[in-house]
Amino acid sequence: MTPADLAALLHAVTLNVVRDHGLDSSLVPETVVVERPRHADHGDYATNVALQLGKKLGVAPRDLAGWLADAFAATGGIAKADVAGPGFVNVWLAAAAQNSVVATVLGAAAEYGRGSEFGGHKINLEFVSANPTGPIHLGGTRWAAVGDALGRVLAARGGDVTREYYFNDHGTQIDRFARSLEASARGEATPEDGYAGDYITDIAAHVVEQAPDVLSQPDAQRLETIRSIGVALMFEHIKVSLHEFGTDFDVYTHEDSMFSSGLVDECIAKLKANGNLYEKDGAWWLRSTSFGDDKDRVVIKSDGDAAYIAGDIAYYQDKRKRGFDLCIYMLGADHHGYISRLKAAAAALGDDPGTVEVLIGQMVNLVREGKPVRMSKRAGTVITLDDLVDAVGVDAARYALIRSSVDVNIDIDLDLLRRQSNDNPVYYVQYAHARLSALGRNAAELGLEYATDHLDLLDDPAEGELIRTIGDFDEVVTTAAELREPHRVCRYLESLAGAYHRFYARCRVLPQGDEPASDIHAARLALCEATRQVLANGLDLVGVSAPERM
Repeated sequence: MTPADLAALLHAVTLNVVRDHGLDSSLVPETVVVERPRHADHGDYATNVALQLGKKLGVAPRDLAGWLADAFAATGGIAKADVAGPGFVNVWLAAAAQNSVVATVLGAAAEYGRGSEFGGHKINLEFVSANPTGPIHLGGTRWAAVGDALGRVLAARGGDVTREYYFNDHGTQIDRFARSLEASARGEATPEDGYAGDYITDIAAHVVEQAPDVLSQPDAQRLETIRSIGVALMFEHIKVSLHEFGTDFDVYTHEDSMFSSGLVDECIAKLKANGNLYEKDGAWWLRSTSFGDDKDRVVIKSDGDAAYIAGDIAYYQDKRKRGFDLCIYMLGADHHGYISRLKAAAAALGDDPGTVEVLIGQMVNLVREGKPVRMSKRAGTVITLDDLVDAVGVDAARYALIRSSVDVNIDIDLDLLRRQSNDNPVYYVQYAHARLSALGRNAAELGLEYATDHLDLLDDPAEGELIRTIGDFDEVVTTAAELREPHRVCRYLESLAGAYHRFYARCRVLPQGDEPASDIHAARLALCEATRQVLANGLDLVGVSAPERM
């Protein structure tokens, strides 16, 4: 029985208890919350439904808890229930009900942890979207890992997810990039506002290789040639780096297409027509304060050029035209103002601002030997995705970037991530999977197979802890999707690995010496295989490999 199954059962029993006492059953909450107590002697699960409901019904919460405990204890699948504190109800599951999770996992296999909560939702997930003026830096690398994991989690719960990269090929930064390439091709110093690093030298050489006459072309043509070839080369490098990092995109949208397609003009006309764009001081302003923004935003500047937000408005409209009912933007720490800005733009266009979600990611710092790592040979001034992968590998890099909430700054210890020890979180989880895989191979050599016929024999406390942890996986993935927090999957995997290691230290799985194989061995093998399956499923959700040998 999973926590979700238990919650549904307790909800049904609660409804019956309330009705039997002549009380208003419409006040019973739609969901009965069940949680794992911190201490095993407080039950397998606990619920606070009596505390939630008692005062509403005009009943002392502890009295209601007593009624519920008696009813729960008399329900199939529940071995015992009692009242704790001011009105909590602790519940112990019957062995057969608790251990049925093992059979459920084995039956579902790779599908365990998948659901349909987001079925029917077409979700646009835009992340990374770094300017093609240099390699992906650490902030973009964090989004490459977290964004890909979030896409996997949302898809696992039924969402129709499109991963999108907004290709910024319009504006002054691209011009600075082109001038930097030209200076390098001429052997001149980097412009004061330009880009530096070995990658500029490499790309400039490739531009000259593809267009040998580029430096003798007329000014406007020369800069356009350098820009178009240089941007294409840089973006190809970005895509290759992301692919090797395990992050691929379904769609690449060019910022320039928002202007060339006429969509910017279309949006401006619509906003003027509905009164949400007004003229002041020769510029056109969005009435964004009417929709929760802290100030109105200039959309068309007084010189007639479009401000950056004009492209943002058109891009949002483009997503809606493509049928997305949820548009998630994953942006860097310096983009906090975009939350209210983008929601205001959606509302000004006549949409529900809830169609827009903006996730803000905080900074990443690298540490080696206790000291910050600041320099990159390739980029000149910043650490890149390639640098991090070269230092610790794809799995360690992805896991380290995903396992913390994006709301907080994180320090990544390069020495720790290289270490093959339990101090290294990704090693700790992967080693548990490898250990379980080895156990399966050893069992096969002995001619043993797992069986679910006698799961009721799994009555050791360590077995119970491991089974309940396995049963939490479905709820963890659901919560990770609902809250857009894939780090919850990583933290869960670490707790599952810990529960397995404690179980293995206490419960012998395979027969020793001349000991004959028995039903308990087959049942424990089933538990081990279910654990391995959940570890594999969870690692897949964060895009990290599940090695069979380490």
